[in-house]
Amino acid sequence: MSGSIYKRPIFFIIVVTVVILIGTTVMMVYPLFSSEMHPKMANLKPYTALQLAGRDVYIENGCYYCHSQMIRPLKADVMRYGEYSKAGEFTYDQPFLWGSKRKGPDLARIGGKYNDKWHYEHLNNPRKLFQGSNMPAYGWLAKYPIDPQEMEASMKALGFPYTKDEIAALAGKTKLDALVAYLQNLGTVIPKAAKVSVAGKSELVNDAATIADGKKLFETNCVGCHGADGKGGPAGPNLTDKVWLNVAKPVSDETLFTIISEGTKEGKVIDGRTAKGGMPEWDELLGKKKIWSLVSYIRSIEAK
Repeated sequence: MSGSIYKRPIFFIIVVTVVILIGTTVMMVYPLFSSEMHPKMANLKPYTALQLAGRDVYIENGCYYCHSQMIRPLKADVMRYGEYSKAGEFTYDQPFLWGSKRKGPDLARIGGKYNDKWHYEHLNNPRKLFQGSNMPAYGWLAKYPIDPQEMEASMKALGFPYTKDEIAALAGKTKLDALVAYLQNLGTVIPKAAKVSVAGKSELVNDAATIADGKKLFETNCVGCHGADGKGGPAGPNLTDKVWLNVAKPVSDETLFTIISEGTKEGKVIDGRTAKGGMPEWDELLGKKKIWSLVSYIRSIEAK
């Protein structure tokens, strides 16, 4: 009886097709509609009207051609950009903006890394903050206002919750404002783990070679915000006076190391001082030795 099915090819094909379809449905189609396949992060919220408008600006200007928004679970990616991307982070992304190339850095964790002023300066003139940057300037976006009615219709179409007050708040906002708001939201769903300072004590702070290395690092990474002479720039304070984290009092070498290493995220308390935000963390990108070199150089210009 069992062998007779092989003698009936048409019937055999139908049976095999049905079995394959059932298997495909169970293994692939059904999971696509299950909640387990679409996890939502605890801190995830839909885009606000301004953030959604910024996302539209990001798309219409092709920012994803050069910037990816997905950190791979590889050591090199995580060390450079932060915690690797989780599926639940993209629940409200329609469509996804993962990108495929990195002509510019990944932006998946850019939110909160810099303050708003830094982003405005960077979008107006990227080379002012990063020498040699090939990114075009987008300051012209400030000339184009956001249409509240258009964004209200967009939020309705996408099923995002909104309020009349939120839509009304778009009045007077430009595409540049919206783009900054969108960038500041990227990657903020994943909370950053608290870090323990590993400053230690360096005997190289007054070493000439270390100061020279620190100067090179400063010119590459810090000039854009703090100015070429360290006396303040478009997005960073003066490093040659005795004011640190808005308190007019000198800091120790170890505290200066911690400020550079851990950044100045708003509300962060370092040596009794409360940061107001603005500078990102440099520990993973530079490492302990290079940060000490920066401390050495800053101390040298502070003395002048």
